[in-house]
Amino acid sequence: MPDSTGSEPKSGPILSVHACNVPCHVEPFDPHDAVFRRILGEPENAASQLRAVLPPDLADSLDLDHLTRVSGSFVDTNLRWRHSDLLFTAPLDGHDSFIYVLVEHQSSTDTLMPFRMLHYIVRIWDRYLKQHPDTTRLPAIIPLVVNHNRRPWTGPTDVIDLINLRPDTTEVTRAYLPQFQFLLDDLARVDEQTLRARPLTPPTRMTLLLLKTAPGNTSLADDLRRWADDLRAILNRPNGKDDFLSLVTYIESVGEAPTDELHDLFIQLGPEAEEAYVTTAEMLRAEGEARGKAEGKAEGKAEGRAEALVQLLNLKFGPLPHNTEDMVHAATTDQLATWTARVLTADTLEDVFR
Repeated sequence: MPDSTGSEPKSGPILSVHACNVPCHVEPFDPHDAVFRRILGEPENAASQLRAVLPPDLADSLDLDHLTRVSGSFVDTNLRWRHSDLLFTAPLDGHDSFIYVLVEHQSSTDTLMPFRMLHYIVRIWDRYLKQHPDTTRLPAIIPLVVNHNRRPWTGPTDVIDLINLRPDTTEVTRAYLPQFQFLLDDLARVDEQTLRARPLTPPTRMTLLLLKTAPGNTSLADDLRRWADDLRAILNRPNGKDDFLSLVTYIESVGEAPTDELHDLFIQLGPEAEEAYVTTAEMLRAEGEARGKAEGKAEGKAEGRAEALVQLLNLKFGPLPHNTEDMVHAATTDQLATWTARVLTADTLEDVFR
């Protein structure tokens, strides 16, 4: 499989990272995916996250100083609203291994995630075999899922737990069943103290923090004051201004803190931070106005469908989580049509958004 320079890596283990977005025929700007790819797509940042969450023996065996990003995504188009992925290679046991990381964006646990991850990994192997038709060995793939929803992960991490057998029968047939488990970094269970203690680069730490706390947060400005040192450290890094702009764009896109409070925060961080905030806010405002003029009619139609779907969901399942309403209002007309059709037969809210 070629890396970002076009060279072919040797056979070895693979580590994968995956995250969720919103799918549509022409992909919209998705803030979760954008900040994830911008920050965690940098090998230095990704390596710091991997050192923090991989089992120590595995992290020590991987040469993460030579982590390299590989182009391509293995996520189904109709699942891109909930998943984003990144693929890397790193030397392991004298071979180039691959690391695949997935970020989960949806508001409820994806019970079928072990199957989905196994499916993505098989796709990586398929591409590898096409590029190495004479090989008789498959590279190892180490899968990591990052869950940044506010609710802790409640689903399985092992594909065997998805197979519909009694426990005693599972044990008898275990040798003949798929053996696959992914690593899970459940940010909902990671408190601020733990996040501070991780050996992360400042951009990585702030990205994980924002993925965990920013969406819909009206107190985000106050919360971020505790992280002023990390924010300043980002600006002081090489190319730090670009990373900072990405984080500010995410804050402006998903947060709900009052504008004046955010402005005061960035003033306190210094002139460069204030300039980045003001520039980003103005840019997003201008883009929103232009989009509104060009797509006002289509957006109005989609908004009407979204409101109707929210009402149906409330009637059938009761009050909705705040982030579920946000997801509905951010959806495309195709998604809204699919979800509305499922309401009639769905037994649970998760069945609607599966």
